[in-house]
Order: sequence, then C-alpha cells, then structure tokens
Amino acid sequence: MRRAYAMLGLGTALFFAAASLTLLPNGTQASSTQATFLVPAADGYGVADCLISSQSCGQVVADTWCEAHGYTRAVSFRQVAPHEVTGTVQKASFDTQELLPVAITCTN
Repeated sequence: MRRAYAMLGLGTALFFAAASLTLLPNGTQASSTQATFLVPAADGYGVADCLISSQSCGQVVADTWCEAHGYTRAVSFRQVAPHEVTGTVQKASFDTQELLPVAITCTN
C-alpha cells in the first residue's frame, strides 16, 4: 500500500512539474521593453573597438549583444562619460589610458 501511495505522489509531482514548465512564460524574452547595458571597454572580446570607433560593425555588434540578452535589437550605443557612472556598487575610477564603458540600449 505504501508503494502505491509513493508512486501516486511521484506521479503527481511529475505531472505538476511538467505542467508548470508549459504554463510558465518563455525565459528567453526579456521582461521589459527597453534596457541599457554598460559594457566594459576592456572586456577581452573587442566589443568596444567597433562601438567606439564608429565602424560599420558597431550596429551589428550592438544588435548581437541585445539578442544575447533576450532583446530584439539595439536602439543606440555610445561611450559613457565618467560622470554618468554611479558609485552605488563600487567606486569607478577612470585613467586617461583606460577606455570608458559603452552603453548599449536594447528594445523588444
């Protein structure tokens, strides 16, 4: 009898787990319609090379960044000024040789 209850409980748990996966929204789509990301210029991937220098690859790189984060496309991208970075998490310091981060605004 215990075995029947255990199997019934396991079956019920699996049913609800499968149902919750089908009823929950798809996790690949971002929740808001627009977001701005700060990308470090020295991220090791060369993202800032295209975005800062106004090359033709800038829009492609920005669009790819947005798609990787669940958005449809990039609305704008630009280099951020030092006064635009807040110090709420950690203090930001910018050398004259250090490249400033790039802001990419994405939309759905």
